[in-house]
Amino acid sequence: MVTATVLGHWQWDHLQVWQLPHTAGTRGEPQARQVLAPVLGLAPEQLPISRSERGRPQLGRPLEGQDVGWSHSGGHLLVALGQGVRLGVDLERIQPRPRMAEVIARFFHPDEVAWLLGLEEAARQQWFFRVWCAKEALLKAHGHGISFGLHRFAFAPQGQCLQVSVSDPELGPAGSWQLREWAIGADFRAALAWQPL
Repeated sequence: MVTATVLGHWQWDHLQVWQLPHTAGTRGEPQARQVLAPVLGLAPEQLPISRSERGRPQLGRPLEGQDVGWSHSGGHLLVALGQGVRLGVDLERIQPRPRMAEVIARFFHPDEVAWLLGLEEAARQQWFFRVWCAKEALLKAHGHGISFGLHRFAFAPQGQCLQVSVSDPELGPAGSWQLREWAIGADFRAALAWQPL
């Protein structure tokens, strides 16, 4: 059996995230299986991972009370596991976005547009990547991805943290969503969003 090389590990109550090196252009699932198998007590090939009709990974019997997700970017892979939740994880490389203001104005919720476009450029870039990563993680948890619409919910700063401030009814109440976000080195943002089952 191939052993996964773990570069980082985070845990919050019933949630865990692992960071692994990843080769660009390869799928994340084989590595995810290597990390998850010993934790879940099954061989990697025996893990009952399937995909929803929209491509969201999910665990089947006998592990249906747990949820998984993964995301890769720029040589890194994050693998998440949670008990009693529906989760999504995202990883984004921080890089210059010359048309950032256009992206915000076109795709984000009006509350986020007003907030982010009101910031100085350096602060806007920092918050943009945090919000983008958080939105991707939440939509992965929801299972529809970006096609659901980034404008249908909003994050707002609470001190140095983000929280869901506006939520489309299809996503459930804003207060039902939890978020953890962190930096991976100087060039990447990570976010884990979840909602209780």
